Amino acid sequence: MTESTMKAPKKALRPVKWMRENLFSGWFNTVLTLGVAYLLVTSVGPLLNWFFLDANFVGSDPSACTGAGACWLFISQRLNFFIYGFYPDELQWRVDVMFLLLAVSFVPQFIERFPGRKWLGLFGIFGLPIVGYFLIPGGSFGLEEVQSSKWGGLMLTLILAYIGIIASLPIGILLALGRRSEMPIIRGICVVFIEVWRAVPLITVLFMASVMLPLFLPEGVNFEKLARALIGITLWQSAYMAEVIRGGLQAIPRGQYEAADALGLGYWRKMGLVILPQALKMVIPGIVNTFISLFKDTTLVLIIGLFDILGTVQSTVTDPAWQNVAIEGYVFVAFCFWVFCFGISRYSQNLERKLDTGHKT
Repeated sequence: MTESTMKAPKKALRPVKWMRENLFSGWFNTVLTLGVAYLLVTSVGPLLNWFFLDANFVGSDPSACTGAGACWLFISQRLNFFIYGFYPDELQWRVDVMFLLLAVSFVPQFIERFPGRKWLGLFGIFGLPIVGYFLIPGGSFGLEEVQSSKWGGLMLTLILAYIGIIASLPIGILLALGRRSEMPIIRGICVVFIEVWRAVPLITVLFMASVMLPLFLPEGVNFEKLARALIGITLWQSAYMAEVIRGGLQAIPRGQYEAADALGLGYWRKMGLVILPQALKMVIPGIVNTFISLFKDTTLVLIIGLFDILGTVQSTVTDPAWQNVAIEGYVFVAFCFWVFCFGISRYSQNLERKLDTGHKT
């Protein structure tokens, strides 16, 4: 018998050996494996039928839904409302331009050798908000003005999350540095700010920003509801961001601070060139987790009358013309959130590997 024929049985037994060691290694694992297998067998078929085989995809009105499976016709018929909210149809090209710029800025970040990837990322962080400030609301450069009360859907969700993320990070860095400051007044102010905002739920912050804030403003001074919500979200998120970054600052060895002092670096140069790059690199997972949490928390703006993507779906399922389609709507919302959150998570993992955040010794 040749050597090649002797190795074949060992290869054939590898899957069986793996199953014995991992799935049937004991009575508990055996029962658990059989139970999970039973759930998969009994649930995959009905779910597959509901999602695809018995689902309704084509039609022009609710009567086309037979009720045997999912009514995806509901999503296709109301997709425009779910994406743009009440934004005028003839002006939706502005939102499409912003979606395109957002994709052009950040999709190349997943491609390591994409030319100009760094500059596109910088444009997405600094240039995109400026373009959106003039393009989405209009009122300048000959563009028709669109009130923020007409914004909604996925567009509003991305605006809230994007501005909240971009604005809360630098504020959080300053708060983290202030909390570790040697000046008692600065440290005390930052500690009070962080602890107060962290102790208040976001839903309370939104309610206060929408209802109570106008009462404390001078007469004749007022902000739109969306602007007040953005201010509240940014301040609330910056408190959490500060604690994440403070953890990174505390993890830096004392020798790094002493080495920077020995080089004669001032405080801001020491922090900007030596300490913060290391600290931010170490807390990338925490920062990204905070970003994802904020992205999902934007759904709370519904309580102050802003219709994000979840709000548009909820308002639509109450329409008598579309009954018993709430599950399809919520599945669509969950899928949208999963796509963006998964993309953020994957990019952070790529960034961690690139920066070697493991600090191997």
